[in-house]
Amino acid sequence: MAVAPQAPGRGSVRKTRPLTVKTSLNNPYTICWSALEREDMHFILQTLEDRFKSVGLEKIEDKRRNKKQPFSKKQGREKCSIDVMSDALERKPEDNQQVSGWTSVHVRKQLAIGVNEVTRALERNELLLVLVCKSVKPAIITSHLIQLSLSRMVPACQVPRLSERIAPVIGLKCVLALGFKKNTTDFVDAVKAIIPRVPSLNVPWLQDRLEDSRENSESDSLENEDKDILDTSFEDLSKRRRKPTEGQQAVVLQPLKIKKLIPNPNKKRKPPKSKKTTSK
Repeated sequence: MAVAPQAPGRGSVRKTRPLTVKTSLNNPYTICWSALEREDMHFILQTLEDRFKSVGLEKIEDKRRNKKQPFSKKQGREKCSIDVMSDALERKPEDNQQVSGWTSVHVRKQLAIGVNEVTRALERNELLLVLVCKSVKPAIITSHLIQLSLSRMVPACQVPRLSERIAPVIGLKCVLALGFKKNTTDFVDAVKAIIPRVPSLNVPWLQDRLEDSRENSESDSLENEDKDILDTSFEDLSKRRRKPTEGQQAVVLQPLKIKKLIPNPNKKRKPPKSKKTTSK
């Protein structure tokens, strides 16, 4: 017997998903810190070390840590709270012993210590000088400070052994970045002595703004003109007349006046909700 022809199977065909491709451009420039001479390195480290010792800035930490006792089910919460309060009263700081913290808070506010604090201070344009430790790994942690300091016209350089020499004097484990603020009074002489020894930064797409004084003078003149224009009132500007060129008539600027306010007819407004009458 002849077999009846069968219809072709309708199996589900999986559609291949298109590959997600992301275009990215590689930076053809290599950004790096300018090399610091060995004599300048020793001078900077010695100047900072002597200045920090003379100021007496140091962070004191309390090495004694309260040992946490394991909580047992038999003891109630009230008993534990009473024991903790009694321990705190017994461990009062002695008169001769100094409380943990910075020895001089006023001097500490004149500095920006750490990568995050230096970055925030640079963004607010509050620094005079930035010093970065060379032993930072990976180097990308401090590489963003090159463009940021150059855009703010702040001299910055990478100093080898900065953390090894300065961190023990201040009482910290490491100092990856150090910045001196503009309101500093205790480090003015040290900053003035260090800045001439700092090499200039080189960023291909940013001009060296520390050496270009012509552009700054032009921008200052433009800012002064803008201030003069803003100081004058609108009426004075309207009274002024432009100098007519050849073939043109003088034009007098007049203030704008609103004649009539027309509501938007296309705006749909919802009708007010009517209160439903309650049937008794």
